[in-house]
Parts: sequence; structure tokens; C-alpha cells
Amino acid sequence: MVAVKRSNCFHRHGHHVKCYTSNNPLMIIFACIQIVLSQIPNFHKLSWLSILAAVMSFAYSSIGIGLSIAKVIGDGPHATTLTGTTVGVDVSASEKVWRAFQAIGDVAFAYAFSTVLVEIQDTLKSSPPENKSMKRATAVGVTTTTLFYIMCGVMGYLAFGNDAPGNFLTGFGFYEPFWLVDFANACIAVHLIGAYQVFCQPIFGFVEKWCNKRWPENKFITSEHGINVPCYGVYHVNSFRLVWRTAYVIVSAVLAMIFPFFNDFVGLIGAASFWPLTVYFPVEMYIARTKIRRFSFTWVWLKILIWSCFIVSLVALVGSVQGLIQSLKTYRPFQAVQEE
Repeated sequence: MVAVKRSNCFHRHGHHVKCYTSNNPLMIIFACIQIVLSQIPNFHKLSWLSILAAVMSFAYSSIGIGLSIAKVIGDGPHATTLTGTTVGVDVSASEKVWRAFQAIGDVAFAYAFSTVLVEIQDTLKSSPPENKSMKRATAVGVTTTTLFYIMCGVMGYLAFGNDAPGNFLTGFGFYEPFWLVDFANACIAVHLIGAYQVFCQPIFGFVEKWCNKRWPENKFITSEHGINVPCYGVYHVNSFRLVWRTAYVIVSAVLAMIFPFFNDFVGLIGAASFWPLTVYFPVEMYIARTKIRRFSFTWVWLKILIWSCFIVSLVALVGSVQGLIQSLKTYRPFQAVQEE
């Protein structure tokens, strides 16, 4: 949403103007929206929000790809190389290594959907069998996202070359048509509103279930009160859910305002969660469930896969931490924010 404000400023005053805009007011608005949506009782009630987020994701990805193609057609392709940025020209040797490590973390995060996989499967009907439905849905989902990722990466690099911004839309790779860029950025905002809930609901559910088992007699944790909500019906308010979820959103919003480094945190979270949740536990469970013999051909290659991905995650984690430290060194939280 900051990008929308800046886009309008650039359109009015020219691309040379430094249109500074504070992140904090819009982060607070985002947090307020999440406080309300976080009161949705469980994952089963999120289908409408998940569908909306998916539509928004398709919309802004398609716009980004379309704008990249238009730029290539209009300006011609930029010079590109297999190895990307040139050491000594675009970046130093150490910067290139660190950025490559950070990029691996970003890629890992892009596929780290295993945290919500079980929750999604739990919402499916028993017929057809859940495992068959999930296998088909996962195949279609991964294929579709991979296609979009490759198109964004290839067309974006062709359009911008080594000067490609970290984010096509919020990084102002495109300025015009400003209304289309604004619409795409608005789609990103709506998508992230939904994505926040999709990733947080399993955490909310886990903590609340654990607390209910730990303190079953505590009325603050277990009791609910029905409230009539217009156009909705009876909504059951739980005091613990209200306080705990609100506190979670506030803490995450405050951290976001203190450390507004999106790509660095995405890489860090991706690197930390990818190996244990997406690789190690699923593969080990598969080995145990199918009773694969130790040191058989399949067992050996699955173990190679596990430890290869561990090394990749470790490298990405180190790169993301270094990127975060570098961003903290150059960050100026009290920089002027008025539009020029």
C-alpha cells in the first residue's frame, strides 16, 4: 500500500522525485484488519479468504508477467548472462555469494507450504479419499506455482537484466501505466491479508488446543459467550482466544515496524523452516510408513536428498542472517517521511 501511494506521487511529480512515505500507519491498519480476521474460530471457516487470496495472487503475478513482456517488446531485452550480476561491476565477490545464499532462502520459502498441508487436508471430505485428493491438489498447485515463478523470473530478468529490482511491483521496476501497477499492488495487499491468516490459524489452533488440555477447568480459557452479529448470526466469543490472538498480531506488527525488511525475513523464515518441515519429517515418515529397508537403493537416495537439502538450508540461513545484519546497519528508522 506504500507502493500505491508512492506510485501516485511519481505519476503526479515525476520519477525523479523522492516520494518518501512512512510504512508505520499502513502497518497499523494491516494489524487492525488482522486482529478482526484472527477471531475467525478455525481453519474450516477460512475457505472464502483463501480463495480470495489465491485469485489476488494470480492477478498480480499475471500483471507482473504481462508488464515484463510489454517492456521487452517496447525496449528490447536487456543483456543477460547465465551467472547474473558481474563481480567488480555490479557487486563485489562477497556480495554476490551472500545474495545467492539469500536467494536460495527465498526459493525455499516459496515452497514451504507444508505447515498448512495437514490443516488443509483436515478440511476435505472423506470421499474421495483425502490422500488422493491432496496428492492431486499438491501436484496441480506445485506445477502452477512453478510455472508462474519461472515466467516471472525469466521475463523479469529479460526485461531488466542485472538491474532487476527485488520486487517488480513494489520495487518500481514499472512506473506506467500507474493505475495497473496500483491495482497489482492492491492485489498483493489483499493476498497477504489472506496469507497471514492461512499461516497463523494452525499456530492459533495448536496453542488453544494445548491450553485447553493443560487447564480444562479454567473458565477464561474454555468458556464461550454467544453474541448476535448482524448479517452473520450468533458468534461465540472466547476470552482467551480474543486476548491471545490479539496479542500475537500486535507483537508481530511491532516487530514488522522495527525490522521492515521483507525479503531478508522471507529468506530467514524459509531457510529455518524448509528443511525440518518440508524435507526431513515428511521423508522420514514416508520411510517409516512404507518400511523401506536400510541401505536399499531407495533408502540411500532419500537420505542423500535429506542431507543435500540440509546443506542448502544451512547456506540459505547464513546468507539471510548476513542480509538482515546488513539491512540493520543501513536502516534509518527516523528518516524523513514527507512526500517531496
